[in-house]
Amino acid sequence: MFFRNLTLFRFSPAVADDLKRLDEAVGEHRLRACGPLEMATQGFVPPVGRGDDAAMTHVVKHCTWVTVGGEDKLLPAAVVNEELQRKVRKIAEDEGRKVGGRERKRLKEDLLTELLPRAFVRSSRLSAYVDTKNGWLVLDTASRKSAENALTQIREALGSFPAVPLAPEEGPRVLMTDWLANGTLPAGLTLGDECELRDPATATGAIAKCRRQDLDADEVKEHLRNGKQVFQLGLVYDERISFVLGEDLVVRKLKFLDAVTDELGDSFEDAAAEADASFALLTLELERLLGKLEEWFGLPRPGEG
Repeated sequence: MFFRNLTLFRFSPAVADDLKRLDEAVGEHRLRACGPLEMATQGFVPPVGRGDDAAMTHVVKHCTWVTVGGEDKLLPAAVVNEELQRKVRKIAEDEGRKVGGRERKRLKEDLLTELLPRAFVRSSRLSAYVDTKNGWLVLDTASRKSAENALTQIREALGSFPAVPLAPEEGPRVLMTDWLANGTLPAGLTLGDECELRDPATATGAIAKCRRQDLDADEVKEHLRNGKQVFQLGLVYDERISFVLGEDLVVRKLKFLDAVTDELGDSFEDAAAEADASFALLTLELERLLGKLEEWFGLPRPGEG
C-alpha cells in the first residue's frame, strides 16, 4: 500500500486536537452505492479490509489513515449525443418538424433518466493520512483536483478542517535550479535521472524534459545557462527514497528503494498484518522526508512561530 505520489497540506496543533474524532466522523460518512439516477457518489471506505465490520480508520502512533472512495457512472457524452440525434431525426421524419432547443433539452433529460440505471459503475479509492504530531495531511495523488475533492470529504465529515496548502519561504524553482546548476544539494540528497526545465520568461517558452539522463551532463547545464529553470527534478533521499519533486512541491513517482522494502520482509499472517506493517514503515520514512522538505524550503506549520 505504499503511496506513489504526495500532495501535501498543513494544519495547526489546535486542529490536530480535533482529529481525535476522525474515526467517528468518517464512519458517519461512508460511501454509498450510486442510486439509479445518480452520476456519482463519494464517501469513506475502510483502509484495510472490507465489510461493515471493518474499521474506518487505521492508526499507527500519531498517524491516521483514511480512504476516500467514489463511484462514478460511465455514460460517455458521445453515446448520449448519438442517441439524442437519433431521436431528433425520428421526430423530424415522423412529424415533419424541427426540434427546438427547449424540447431537445427535455429529450436529453429523458435519455439520461433512461440510460443512467443501465450505465456501468467505476469505483475509485484515494488513500490519505493525517500526522497529528507534525501537522501534515498527506494524500496519495499528484492531481490537485483529486486532492481538493478528498480534502472536501474530510472537511464535510468533520464539519471543519482548516488544512492549508504549503507556503514555502524558499522558492522551490529557484532553489532546485541552484541544486542542479551548482551541485549544492543538502546533505543526504542526490540527483536522480530526470528533470523538466522550462524558460520562465514566457508561458509558451521552450521545455526540455530529460529521462534516464545523467543530470550532471553538459547538455543539461547548457539549458540552465540559457535561462531555463527547474520545474521538476528527480531526487534520491538517503539512498532510501526516490521521487520527482515539482516546483509546486507535489512529490511524484515516489518509490521506496531496497533499503526500505527489505526491512518490510514478506512473512505476514494475513493481508491486514501486511497492511499494518506497510503503513507503519511508510509513515516512518515519510516523516523523515517531510521533515527535510520543511527544512529545505521553509514550510511553516500554521499556528507555530
